[in-house]
Amino acid sequence: MKIDSIIHHDFFRCLNVFHTLWDHFKYCLGIFLTVFFASMFLFLPWQVCANETTLDPLASAMAEYLECYPLELLTLKDQLPSAASQNLCLATIYHKKGLVPLWVTSRGPGARAAIILDVLGKAHEEGLNPDDYEVAQIRGLWRSLEPSSLARLDTLITFNLIKYIHDVSRGQIKLRHMDPILFAEAGDVDFDPLATVDESLGVVDLAVHLASLPPAHRHYTDLKKALRFYRILATRGGWEKIPTGKTIRPGDVDHRIPAIIKRLAVTKDLELPLDGDKDVYVPELIPSVKKFQTRHGLKTDGVVGPNTLKALNIPVHRAIRKIMINMARWRWQEHALGEKYILVNIAGFDLAGFERGEMKIHFPVIVGKLQHQTPVFSDKVMYIDFNPYWNITPSIARNEELPALRKDPTHLMKRHIRLFSSWKANAVELDSTTMDWHAISPGKMAGFKLRQDPGPWNALGKVKFIFPNKYDVYMHDTPTQHLFNRNKRNFSHGCIRVSDPPGLALFILSHENSGWDREKIDAILKSRKRKVVRPDALIPVHITYQTAWVDKDKLVCFNRDIYGRDRKLGRALFPEDVVD
Repeated sequence: MKIDSIIHHDFFRCLNVFHTLWDHFKYCLGIFLTVFFASMFLFLPWQVCANETTLDPLASAMAEYLECYPLELLTLKDQLPSAASQNLCLATIYHKKGLVPLWVTSRGPGARAAIILDVLGKAHEEGLNPDDYEVAQIRGLWRSLEPSSLARLDTLITFNLIKYIHDVSRGQIKLRHMDPILFAEAGDVDFDPLATVDESLGVVDLAVHLASLPPAHRHYTDLKKALRFYRILATRGGWEKIPTGKTIRPGDVDHRIPAIIKRLAVTKDLELPLDGDKDVYVPELIPSVKKFQTRHGLKTDGVVGPNTLKALNIPVHRAIRKIMINMARWRWQEHALGEKYILVNIAGFDLAGFERGEMKIHFPVIVGKLQHQTPVFSDKVMYIDFNPYWNITPSIARNEELPALRKDPTHLMKRHIRLFSSWKANAVELDSTTMDWHAISPGKMAGFKLRQDPGPWNALGKVKFIFPNKYDVYMHDTPTQHLFNRNKRNFSHGCIRVSDPPGLALFILSHENSGWDREKIDAILKSRKRKVVRPDALIPVHITYQTAWVDKDKLVCFNRDIYGRDRKLGRALFPEDVVD
């Protein structure tokens, strides 16, 4: 029996090898026949896009140029082209399109080719680098009528068009390949280069089609305008560095005051025209300093201290880089934000609610600590939990509650937290004050269920907003309201604490004839009884990480990179530069 089994196994192994070789032969035969018939058709006019015809030398050049790509590239599963590999992308796409030029004829580049070159050449307007799309190489071949040059030109246009469409609509390919974990949101693994080419060949107005690919919402388009503004400032020399020195307060006399006035004027922070020759910090200058501080996430006290001076001296090229970095983030996030949606900016420590393009609510939030970073993602609010329980996560129970219980066995009771034997439905309640917590291991502690009762002591406050996601992140109230007065608000374990829960609940639940108002919500909260409400319409929540944005007053704002993500993304986007 053992020998029969071995023979049977070897037979099927050989059969599988045979099928693999046969598939390889068929692919190679397909290439050969395609090239053969392409060569035969040299004696016939060949139809290409825009109803233009190619002459014999160009068809021959295309066949010869593409024939040199490795045939084994076509044996990959389903022959799917990859936008990250030029050989594979070109070989498979042109094989499926019949080995004919897509954008050029023997007379040179066609109208669609000109549109593509124009768009690639303006990639910098979208915060992209035209060099990534080989614009110089395309222009270098543009006027040549040599068949080999035209073949090269056509394939350059195809490959870089695919790259651009992916980058501007889904996030840059190179980011995901540089670090798949760090830039997991960038790019689209399901992107289909062949379908992209077919669509570009088939649309009536290619220019309009390409212009529709970047995000169209205000958060991206406003940054695009800001990028243009700061680039203009750069061409004018930016601004001069202000010398370091002591803190300057209103009323102080300091030789740097004229330089500060000039610096604020460059970025249009100067609220009133002031005499730039005097060394006195006059009261009229205070609003301008505060405006600058607001834009940069600083304490708005009107005092030019070390932090304000540091922000004033950030060079213009770094401001441009920061805007480009944040435009890149928007490209890989959801483009259609919704008619009514919630936007959380982790780096800005704020939440805004928009409806039909108008900001309806806006207030501070608290986000995750550096070691418990709030993730970036989009989802929809499924339900609102009024007067909720707090089920303490195993990690918090193990790392925080257990050490506290070893010091004080009444720790849970004082905080209205009940202890259950397990997370199962039939778990029994235990008396936490009678247990020997020094004998409980961290592993066993994680098996207990700890649940805090509703009330003013509850860590989730009076409201919890649930949008199910793989990160187990949600928004909630908090009893520690004083923390919202802080300028930097990253104190949570990853969830988002909101400063106005009733206001957010009303924004989510209210619509025409909904019957929801502030009085109804306040009545539920005062009852201290748990109530779960599912909204009639699911409101999208977009959690972002924006260190540069444009506010409702059209002010370009910058904030601190609390998680150090700008530096990592900057190194990937601008490897040739020193990102400081």
